[in-house]
Amino acid sequence: MKIIETERLYLRELVLEDAEELSKVLSDPESMTYYPEPFSKDKVEKWIEWNRDNYKRYGHGLWAVILKDGETFIGDCGITMQTIEEETVPEIGFHIIKDYWNKGYATEAATACKDYSFRVLNYPRVFSYTTIENISSQKVAKKIGMQEYKTFFKNGEQQIVQVAFNTDDEVSVSSKG
Repeated sequence: MKIIETERLYLRELVLEDAEELSKVLSDPESMTYYPEPFSKDKVEKWIEWNRDNYKRYGHGLWAVILKDGETFIGDCGITMQTIEEETVPEIGFHIIKDYWNKGYATEAATACKDYSFRVLNYPRVFSYTTIENISSQKVAKKIGMQEYKTFFKNGEQQIVQVAFNTDDEVSVSSKG
């Protein structure tokens, strides 16, 4: 079932059968440079289960990103609840298989997730965070309209947090008054 559709992509729930394809990004040392370590096969399966639990608990999580042309699995992208310092907030994250980098897919999927978080989930704001060194992910966040918010430490590393605000929310609040 398609959750979100864009011009070139659609996002659907992850299933355990996606583990092999998802491993192409989550088990790749270069793709996982900014994680403590690449994922084992077992950890990839646990990742899928964590997201499936998120679908039930929150109505969202990271979804499979499918390239419409050829029905090709190219990674994951979506909205997860993350703790940034003491606050639990919706965060857009993505992992795209290396062969599909620099083609705008992460930006296209993340933009669709940002719109979904505002229009469907009605979140007043949505975040993205990454290590200070992960410039590529910060650029994607900036391209989808996020701005620098703050920094914090997680896993012993400084993280940069970016945020986008739901401008539709401001309009709807003022029109109710």
